Amino acid sequence: MLTAPATAVSVFHREQDDAGFVSWVAELHRAAEHAPGFDSALVSTPDAASFAWAASVSFDTEEHLHAWLDSPERAGLLSQGDALGHHRISTDLLVVEGSAPSTGVGIIVHDVANGRQDEFLQTQQDLVELSSGFSGFEGAVLLGPGRPSDEILGDAASKWLSVLRFRTDRQLSAWMQSDVRTAALPELRKQLTGDFSVITHSTPFGSIVRVEDGKTQVTPDWKTAMLVLLVLYPTVMTLSRFVGPLLDDIGSPPWLSMWLSQILSVGLMTYFFMPAVTGWFRRWLDPIDGAPRKVSLVGALVVVVVYAVTLALFASIKWLQFWDYFD
Repeated sequence: MLTAPATAVSVFHREQDDAGFVSWVAELHRAAEHAPGFDSALVSTPDAASFAWAASVSFDTEEHLHAWLDSPERAGLLSQGDALGHHRISTDLLVVEGSAPSTGVGIIVHDVANGRQDEFLQTQQDLVELSSGFSGFEGAVLLGPGRPSDEILGDAASKWLSVLRFRTDRQLSAWMQSDVRTAALPELRKQLTGDFSVITHSTPFGSIVRVEDGKTQVTPDWKTAMLVLLVLYPTVMTLSRFVGPLLDDIGSPPWLSMWLSQILSVGLMTYFFMPAVTGWFRRWLDPIDGAPRKVSLVGALVVVVVYAVTLALFASIKWLQFWDYFD
Protein backbone atom coordinates (compact mmCIF):
# COMPACT_ATOMS: atom_id res chain seq x y z
CA MET A 1 0.00 0.00 0.00
CA LEU A 2 2.71 2.46 0.97
CA THR A 3 4.46 2.20 -2.37
CA ALA A 4 1.33 2.23 -4.56
CA PRO A 5 0.95 5.14 -7.00
CA ALA A 6 -2.44 6.26 -5.64
CA THR A 7 -3.98 5.76 -2.19
CA ALA A 8 -7.09 7.13 -0.49
CA VAL A 9 -7.26 7.21 3.31
CA SER A 10 -10.73 7.46 4.85
CA VAL A 11 -10.67 8.69 8.46
CA PHE A 12 -13.42 7.64 10.87
CA HIS A 13 -14.56 8.50 14.37
CA ARG A 14 -13.54 6.00 17.03
CA GLU A 15 -16.20 3.63 18.37
CA GLN A 16 -16.68 1.55 21.51
CA ASP A 17 -16.05 -1.76 19.75
CA ASP A 18 -13.97 -2.20 16.62
CA ALA A 19 -15.40 -5.57 15.58
CA GLY A 20 -18.40 -4.15 13.74
CA PHE A 21 -16.28 -1.47 12.08
CA VAL A 22 -13.66 -3.97 10.89
CA SER A 23 -16.36 -6.27 9.53
CA TRP A 24 -17.97 -3.45 7.56
CA VAL A 25 -14.61 -2.21 6.20
CA ALA A 26 -13.82 -5.78 5.10
CA GLU A 27 -17.00 -5.71 3.01
CA LEU A 28 -16.01 -2.34 1.57
CA HIS A 29 -12.56 -3.64 0.67
CA ARG A 30 -13.94 -6.83 -0.89
CA ALA A 31 -15.92 -4.63 -3.25
CA ALA A 32 -12.82 -2.55 -4.03
CA GLU A 33 -10.87 -5.69 -4.94
CA HIS A 34 -13.08 -6.12 -8.01
CA ALA A 35 -12.46 -2.57 -9.25
CA PRO A 36 -9.93 -2.07 -12.10
CA GLY A 37 -6.40 -1.34 -10.91
CA PHE A 38 -6.91 -2.40 -7.29
CA ASP A 39 -3.61 -2.86 -5.44
CA SER A 40 -4.24 -3.32 -1.72
CA ALA A 41 -6.28 -2.21 1.29
CA LEU A 42 -5.69 -1.68 5.00
CA VAL A 43 -7.73 -0.99 8.12
CA SER A 44 -6.40 0.71 11.25
CA THR A 45 -8.12 0.61 14.66
CA PRO A 46 -5.32 1.32 17.16
CA ASP A 47 -6.09 1.03 20.86
CA ALA A 48 -4.51 4.41 21.63
CA ALA A 49 -7.16 7.12 21.73
CA SER A 50 -4.66 9.53 20.16
CA PHE A 51 -5.32 7.99 16.75
CA ALA A 52 -8.46 8.06 14.65
CA TRP A 53 -9.61 4.88 12.94
CA ALA A 54 -8.97 4.63 9.23
CA ALA A 55 -9.34 2.52 6.12
CA SER A 56 -7.21 2.87 3.01
CA VAL A 57 -7.39 1.59 -0.56
CA SER A 58 -4.58 1.72 -3.11
CA PHE A 59 -4.73 1.55 -6.91
CA ASP A 60 -2.23 1.43 -9.73
CA THR A 61 -3.23 4.85 -11.11
CA GLU A 62 -4.94 7.98 -9.86
CA GLU A 63 -7.64 7.53 -12.51
CA HIS A 64 -8.51 4.05 -11.24
CA LEU A 65 -8.55 5.34 -7.67
CA HIS A 66 -11.00 8.12 -8.52
CA ALA A 67 -13.16 5.70 -10.50
CA TRP A 68 -13.55 3.60 -7.35
CA LEU A 69 -14.09 6.60 -5.07
CA ASP A 70 -16.83 7.90 -7.39
CA SER A 71 -18.49 4.53 -7.96
CA PRO A 72 -22.15 3.95 -6.99
CA GLU A 73 -21.15 0.70 -5.29
CA ARG A 74 -18.84 2.50 -2.86
CA ALA A 75 -21.42 5.23 -2.26
CA GLY A 76 -23.97 2.57 -1.33
CA LEU A 77 -21.59 0.86 1.08
CA LEU A 78 -20.69 4.19 2.72
CA SER A 79 -24.40 4.90 3.21
CA GLN A 80 -24.76 1.50 4.87
CA GLY A 81 -21.81 2.36 7.08
CA ASP A 82 -23.40 5.65 8.13
CA ALA A 83 -26.57 3.76 9.07
CA LEU A 84 -24.46 1.41 11.20
CA GLY A 85 -22.75 4.33 12.96
CA HIS A 86 -19.45 4.30 11.05
CA HIS A 87 -19.05 8.02 10.37
CA ARG A 88 -16.18 9.65 8.50
CA ILE A 89 -14.41 12.61 10.11
CA SER A 90 -13.43 14.30 6.86
CA THR A 91 -13.26 13.84 3.12
CA ASP A 92 -10.83 11.21 1.85
CA LEU A 93 -7.13 12.05 2.10
CA LEU A 94 -5.32 11.32 -1.16
CA VAL A 95 -1.71 10.17 -1.39
CA VAL A 96 -0.80 10.31 -5.07
CA GLU A 97 2.68 9.72 -6.45
CA GLY A 98 4.14 13.01 -7.72
CA SER A 99 1.48 15.19 -6.08
CA ALA A 100 1.52 17.09 -2.81
CA PRO A 101 -0.88 16.06 -0.03
CA SER A 102 -3.99 18.06 0.76
CA THR A 103 -3.69 21.38 2.60
CA GLY A 104 -2.53 20.90 6.18
CA VAL A 105 -1.78 17.18 5.75
CA GLY A 106 1.64 15.77 6.60
CA ILE A 107 2.52 12.25 5.46
CA ILE A 108 5.54 10.49 6.94
CA VAL A 109 6.87 7.06 5.95
CA HIS A 110 8.81 4.93 8.44
CA ASP A 111 10.74 1.68 7.94
CA VAL A 112 10.49 0.07 11.36
CA ALA A 113 13.34 -2.18 12.46
CA ASN A 114 12.91 -5.85 13.35
CA GLY A 115 11.38 -6.33 16.78
CA ARG A 116 10.93 -2.60 17.44
CA GLN A 117 7.26 -2.27 16.47
CA ASP A 118 5.90 -1.95 20.02
CA GLU A 119 8.39 0.81 20.82
CA PHE A 120 7.57 2.51 17.52
CA LEU A 121 3.84 2.52 18.26
CA GLN A 122 4.46 4.04 21.69
CA THR A 123 6.73 6.72 20.22
CA GLN A 124 4.11 7.54 17.60
CA GLN A 125 1.53 7.92 20.35
CA ASP A 126 3.86 10.25 22.24
CA LEU A 127 4.47 12.35 19.12
CA VAL A 128 0.76 12.68 18.41
CA GLU A 129 0.09 13.76 21.98
CA LEU A 130 2.79 16.43 21.61
CA SER A 131 1.46 17.61 18.25
CA SER A 132 -2.08 17.85 19.62
CA GLY A 133 -0.94 20.78 21.75
CA PHE A 134 -0.16 22.85 18.64
CA SER A 135 -2.64 25.21 17.06
CA GLY A 136 -4.72 23.75 14.24
CA PHE A 137 -4.18 20.07 15.08
CA GLU A 138 -7.14 18.01 13.83
CA GLY A 139 -6.04 14.41 14.24
CA ALA A 140 -3.69 11.62 13.27
CA VAL A 141 -3.83 8.24 11.56
CA LEU A 142 -1.32 5.39 11.66
CA LEU A 143 -1.31 2.77 8.90
CA GLY A 144 0.96 -0.24 8.72
CA PRO A 145 1.13 -3.77 7.31
CA GLY A 146 -2.00 -4.57 9.32
CA ARG A 147 -4.02 -3.37 12.26
CA PRO A 148 -1.74 -1.74 14.87
CA SER A 149 -3.76 -3.41 17.65
CA ASP A 150 -3.10 -6.91 16.29
CA GLU A 151 -0.23 -9.34 16.77
CA ILE A 152 0.68 -9.32 13.10
CA LEU A 153 4.22 -8.17 12.70
CA GLY A 154 6.45 -10.74 14.32
CA ASP A 155 10.12 -9.98 13.72
CA ALA A 156 9.84 -8.72 10.18
CA ALA A 157 10.82 -5.16 9.35
CA SER A 158 7.77 -3.18 8.28
CA LYS A 159 6.79 0.05 6.59
CA TRP A 160 4.36 2.38 8.38
CA LEU A 161 2.63 5.55 7.29
CA SER A 162 1.63 8.27 9.75
CA VAL A 163 -0.78 10.97 8.62
CA LEU A 164 -1.07 14.26 10.51
CA ARG A 165 -3.98 16.61 9.86
CA PHE A 166 -3.74 20.32 10.62
CA ARG A 167 -6.13 23.09 9.63
CA THR A 168 -3.55 24.88 7.44
CA ASP A 169 -0.11 24.28 5.91
CA ARG A 170 1.28 27.03 8.13
CA GLN A 171 0.13 25.25 11.28
CA LEU A 172 1.51 21.94 10.02
CA SER A 173 4.87 23.62 9.33
CA ALA A 174 4.90 25.09 12.84
CA TRP A 175 4.75 21.56 14.27
CA MET A 176 7.14 19.99 11.76
CA GLN A 177 9.80 22.64 12.43
CA SER A 178 9.22 22.93 16.18
CA ASP A 179 11.87 22.33 18.84
CA VAL A 180 9.41 20.03 20.61
CA ARG A 181 9.28 17.66 17.64
CA THR A 182 13.03 17.90 17.02
CA ALA A 183 13.73 16.86 20.61
CA ALA A 184 11.52 13.78 20.24
CA LEU A 185 12.99 12.51 16.96
CA PRO A 186 16.17 10.80 18.30
CA GLU A 187 14.01 8.26 20.13
CA LEU A 188 12.02 7.59 16.96
CA ARG A 189 15.16 7.08 14.88
CA LYS A 190 16.30 4.28 17.22
CA GLN A 191 13.34 2.21 16.03
CA LEU A 192 13.89 2.62 12.28
CA THR A 193 16.15 0.90 9.76
CA GLY A 194 16.85 4.30 8.17
CA ASP A 195 15.58 7.81 8.55
CA PHE A 196 11.90 8.56 7.96
CA SER A 197 10.68 10.33 4.81
CA VAL A 198 8.28 13.26 4.86
CA ILE A 199 6.45 13.26 1.55
CA THR A 200 6.16 17.05 1.46
CA HIS A 201 5.05 20.15 3.30
CA SER A 202 5.24 23.87 2.62
CA THR A 203 6.30 26.90 4.64
CA PRO A 204 4.21 30.07 4.92
CA PHE A 205 6.39 32.00 2.44
CA GLY A 206 6.42 29.65 -0.51
CA SER A 207 9.15 27.11 0.21
CA ILE A 208 8.32 23.42 0.00
CA VAL A 209 10.27 21.10 2.28
CA ARG A 210 10.80 17.42 1.48
CA VAL A 211 12.80 14.87 3.42
CA GLU A 212 14.00 11.89 1.42
CA ASP A 213 16.15 9.23 3.08
CA GLY A 214 16.88 11.62 5.91
CA LYS A 215 18.06 14.43 3.61
CA THR A 216 16.08 17.66 3.75
CA GLN A 217 15.49 19.36 0.41
CA VAL A 218 13.96 22.82 0.14
CA THR A 219 12.75 25.03 -2.69
CA PRO A 220 15.70 26.99 -4.18
CA ASP A 221 15.96 30.51 -2.78
CA TRP A 222 15.61 32.14 -6.20
CA LYS A 223 12.21 30.53 -6.75
CA THR A 224 10.98 31.56 -3.32
CA ALA A 225 12.20 35.13 -3.93
CA MET A 226 10.42 35.28 -7.30
CA LEU A 227 7.17 34.07 -5.75
CA VAL A 228 7.36 36.48 -2.81
CA LEU A 229 7.88 39.39 -5.22
CA LEU A 230 4.95 38.16 -7.30
CA VAL A 231 2.66 38.49 -4.28
CA LEU A 232 4.36 41.38 -2.50
CA TYR A 233 4.14 43.99 -5.27
CA PRO A 234 0.36 43.89 -5.87
CA THR A 235 -0.25 43.59 -2.12
CA VAL A 236 1.77 46.70 -1.31
CA MET A 237 0.34 48.65 -4.25
CA THR A 238 -3.24 47.79 -3.31
CA LEU A 239 -2.77 48.59 0.37
CA SER A 240 -1.05 51.86 -0.52
CA ARG A 241 -4.02 52.77 -2.70
CA PHE A 242 -6.85 51.88 -0.31
CA VAL A 243 -5.40 51.77 3.22
CA GLY A 244 -2.78 54.52 2.95
CA PRO A 245 -5.27 57.35 2.27
CA LEU A 246 -7.44 56.20 5.18
CA LEU A 247 -4.49 56.36 7.56
CA ASP A 248 -3.56 59.74 6.12
CA ASP A 249 -7.11 61.04 6.67
CA ILE A 250 -7.06 60.15 10.37
CA GLY A 251 -3.78 62.00 10.83
CA SER A 252 -1.44 59.05 11.14
CA PRO A 253 2.20 60.18 10.67
CA PRO A 254 4.04 58.61 7.71
CA TRP A 255 6.35 56.48 9.85
CA LEU A 256 3.38 54.94 11.68
CA SER A 257 1.31 54.51 8.51
CA MET A 258 4.16 52.59 6.92
CA TRP A 259 4.50 50.34 9.97
CA LEU A 260 0.77 49.59 10.11
CA SER A 261 0.65 48.90 6.38
CA GLN A 262 3.55 46.47 6.69
CA ILE A 263 1.81 44.62 9.51
CA LEU A 264 -1.29 44.27 7.35
CA SER A 265 0.64 43.18 4.26
CA VAL A 266 2.70 40.57 6.15
CA GLY A 267 -0.43 39.18 7.79
CA LEU A 268 -2.34 38.94 4.51
CA MET A 269 0.59 37.31 2.74
CA THR A 270 1.30 34.82 5.53
CA TYR A 271 -2.23 33.62 6.14
CA PHE A 272 -3.97 34.07 2.79
CA PHE A 273 -2.03 35.08 -0.31
CA MET A 274 1.19 33.02 -0.09
CA PRO A 275 -0.51 29.71 0.80
CA ALA A 276 -2.88 30.14 -2.16
CA VAL A 277 -0.16 31.07 -4.66
CA THR A 278 2.13 28.33 -3.34
CA GLY A 279 -0.61 25.84 -4.17
CA TRP A 280 -0.85 27.14 -7.75
CA PHE A 281 2.94 26.86 -8.25
CA ARG A 282 3.44 23.77 -6.08
CA ARG A 283 5.07 21.59 -8.75
CA TRP A 284 7.49 24.36 -9.75
CA LEU A 285 8.41 25.02 -6.12
CA ASP A 286 8.83 21.36 -5.19
CA PRO A 287 12.59 20.72 -4.68
CA ILE A 288 12.31 17.33 -6.39
CA ASP A 289 9.43 17.54 -8.88
CA GLY A 290 10.45 21.08 -9.82
CA ALA A 291 14.16 20.33 -10.19
CA PRO A 292 14.23 19.51 -13.95
CA ARG A 293 15.50 22.44 -16.02
CA LYS A 294 12.42 22.50 -18.24
CA VAL A 295 10.05 22.72 -15.27
CA SER A 296 12.14 25.47 -13.68
CA LEU A 297 12.34 27.53 -16.88
CA VAL A 298 8.64 27.21 -17.74
CA GLY A 299 7.62 28.12 -14.20
CA ALA A 300 9.96 31.11 -14.13
CA LEU A 301 8.59 32.28 -17.48
CA VAL A 302 5.03 32.11 -16.14
CA VAL A 303 6.03 34.17 -13.11
CA VAL A 304 7.71 36.78 -15.35
CA VAL A 305 4.56 37.00 -17.48
CA VAL A 306 2.49 37.61 -14.34
CA TYR A 307 5.01 40.31 -13.35
CA ALA A 308 4.43 42.02 -16.69
CA VAL A 309 0.65 41.79 -16.39
CA THR A 310 0.73 43.21 -12.86
CA LEU A 311 3.00 46.09 -13.84
CA ALA A 312 0.83 46.90 -16.85
CA LEU A 313 -2.28 46.84 -14.68
CA PHE A 314 -0.99 49.35 -12.15
CA ALA A 315 0.63 51.49 -14.85
CA SER A 316 -2.49 51.83 -16.99
CA ILE A 317 -5.39 52.00 -14.52
CA LYS A 318 -5.38 55.44 -12.91
CA TRP A 319 -7.86 54.38 -10.24
CA LEU A 320 -5.24 52.00 -8.79
CA GLN A 321 -2.40 54.53 -8.64
CA PHE A 322 -2.09 55.43 -4.97
CA TRP A 323 0.05 58.54 -5.48
CA ASP A 324 -2.97 60.41 -6.83
CA TYR A 325 -4.88 59.98 -3.56
CA PHE A 326 -2.59 61.69 -1.09
CA ASP A 327 -2.74 65.37 -0.24
